[in-house]
Amino acid sequence: MSQWSQVQQLEIKFLEQVDQFYDDNFPMEIRHLLAQWIESQDWEAASNNEAMATILLQNLLIQVDEQLDRVSQEKNLLLIHNLKRIRKLLQGKYHGNPMHIAVIISNCLREERRILAAASMPVQGPLEKSLQNSVVSERQRNVEHKVSAIKNSAQMTDQDVKYLEDLQEEFDFRYKTIQSLEQSDKNSALIKQEMLALQAMLNTLDYKRKEVLSKIGRVIHEIDMLMSNMLTEELLDWKRRQQIACIGGPLHGGLDQLQNCFTLLAESLFQVRRQLEKLDELLTRLTYDGDPIPVQRPQLLEKVNFLLYNLFRNSFVVERQPCMPTHPQRPMVLKTLIQFTVKLRLLIKLPELNYQIRVKATIDNNRRFVLCGTHVKAMNMDESANGSLSVEFRHLQPKEMKSSAGSKGNEGPHMVTEELHSISFETQVCLYGLTINLETSSLPVVMISNVSQLPNAWASIIWYNLSTNDPQNLSFFNNPPAATLSQLLEVLSWQFSSYVGRGLNSEQLNMLAEKLMGQQVSYSDYQLSWAKFCKEHLPGKSFTFWVWLEAILDLIKKHILPLWIDGYVMGFVSKEKERILLKDKTPGTFLLRFSESNLGGITFTWVDQLENGDVTFHSVEPYNKGRLSALPFADILRDYKVIMADNVPENPLKYLYPDIPKDKAFGKHYSCQPNEVSKPSDGGGKGYVPSVFIPVSKILNDSTEPHSPSDLLPMSPSVYAVLREHLSPTVIETAVRCKLFHS
Repeated sequence: MSQWSQVQQLEIKFLEQVDQFYDDNFPMEIRHLLAQWIESQDWEAASNNEAMATILLQNLLIQVDEQLDRVSQEKNLLLIHNLKRIRKLLQGKYHGNPMHIAVIISNCLREERRILAAASMPVQGPLEKSLQNSVVSERQRNVEHKVSAIKNSAQMTDQDVKYLEDLQEEFDFRYKTIQSLEQSDKNSALIKQEMLALQAMLNTLDYKRKEVLSKIGRVIHEIDMLMSNMLTEELLDWKRRQQIACIGGPLHGGLDQLQNCFTLLAESLFQVRRQLEKLDELLTRLTYDGDPIPVQRPQLLEKVNFLLYNLFRNSFVVERQPCMPTHPQRPMVLKTLIQFTVKLRLLIKLPELNYQIRVKATIDNNRRFVLCGTHVKAMNMDESANGSLSVEFRHLQPKEMKSSAGSKGNEGPHMVTEELHSISFETQVCLYGLTINLETSSLPVVMISNVSQLPNAWASIIWYNLSTNDPQNLSFFNNPPAATLSQLLEVLSWQFSSYVGRGLNSEQLNMLAEKLMGQQVSYSDYQLSWAKFCKEHLPGKSFTFWVWLEAILDLIKKHILPLWIDGYVMGFVSKEKERILLKDKTPGTFLLRFSESNLGGITFTWVDQLENGDVTFHSVEPYNKGRLSALPFADILRDYKVIMADNVPENPLKYLYPDIPKDKAFGKHYSCQPNEVSKPSDGGGKGYVPSVFIPVSKILNDSTEPHSPSDLLPMSPSVYAVLREHLSPTVIETAVRCKLFHS
């Protein structure tokens, strides 16, 4: 079943979440019509490869054209109209930046997987629940409403200033007219009456000046209150959501809404600034005793400038955290001399700033690393599909200084992967007489010199962003805090949903909890230490919990991904639980689980019944990535044979737990037809018999001990004779044999 088909079967509350991230950037109509094709492309790789993204965009447009031809034959007028509009939109929006649509589609697919994983869990995780708090949504609506109200107030004040300007011009004209009269004329009764009218007009001017200053003061106060409270909280919430998204959590939307709020507030503040400048012009033409402008204007202007400084400083954000294109799902882990990308945005989108702001990238000041590559670029509105004012660095490389390289050998592997660094960015905005210096930094990054350090480095990134919302605590691992087990398990499920397309259910998470704690525990309040997660070896093992889990992720990604996505790999189940599940099932029922003793290993266990009615279980020696590289796992399950005594070799695997016929579960993943005995003329080159690999096991009694060289053979001569009747010698000699233990 395709991922999109699974999405369509979700409950309405989850479908509403899906609806939120499909818009004109990537219309849902295209997702629906091209579901199979979209899911078969590697959008994640294309998001960091411009050539690949260009080809995918061209192929996407071809696919849309084919759909247009189809619906044209069906004479579906509405769909024809929508597809023509969408094709024009896609081509216009992404022609100059094809990687952007690759990022969008990759994020949408990932978010679908996360929602599917969340739907399979009995309850929503604590982290995700906090991110979808209804109070937060209400605050977002309030912020947008208040910003709109402030913008309207500033525009209304513009009209008041214009009225004040017109009133003062009339006053100036009438006053100058009286001044131009002869002295004798000034004593006439008519002129005296005019002077009284001028005094009344001056009183009105004074009142209107005070009124305008009061309105300007209220607008400034409303902006100040909004920035100090709700807008600051919104920005902090977005940054926290970004942290969580970086470690596999829900996508962090809302930046465009924040940009709209920041931009409207900046426009309002500049509008107020112009109003104050206009009042200064009016002041130079007319002032009087008790004039409010010279008293109030300087204070108001100082407050406006102060708010503009703060607004600009808060608007300079890292939109996409540092990430190596080779490891898009492991952001903030950077390898020396390998390029990484990072994107920044100024949330104040003003046309006057396009190509006027140059951003410089540097690394933290410990002088151990420097950045190579293009580290100064101008922000512009042309590279982003949504027209935001942003800049993306694509060719930065961290380089370790030679002076510190000599000390690297004295550091342990944990010291390397627990050392946090920061990528800093600085720029200067010059606008309307203001000069504002801006600075921002990435979330802490971990530097590695060898890809073997990547798993532990990623563990550090997970632990940091799970445990703190402090964006710059570079000494965090001097005393890392414990994490709540329930939150950690939620994040671990995210690793599977984001990296291999399917999250973990409650039973799988229970097994991980028991493995971490060594016993059954309650998720809700248990605290787990950093050392237990990533530094201490599991009991009786030579590796840590995290290394074991990371090896499983790698195994799934490279060798059994389709089976995992289909939900046919139970995976995380203990041997004890395995037997409880299988004992009452039909003989030949089996399940797939990950090895607890071998890194990156997967095994299968089936239930059998002896002649006396007793139930017995068999577990094959785990398959690792080396063996799975030679033979696909689905083919292993199909062709697996077992030999007991002098019996004919047979496949004992009949039903995938609980009762799914094996071929029904795995048939679509078989790479070829079942192996058959070949004759020399059946296609073998130059008279050779085509060889195939088949997995074969011989069940040995526990009491069997080898005593002679012949006993060490994979099978006895008599057993070999039986096998020879059914398979060619070449097939037998090239078979992959697995020792299987009888229990």
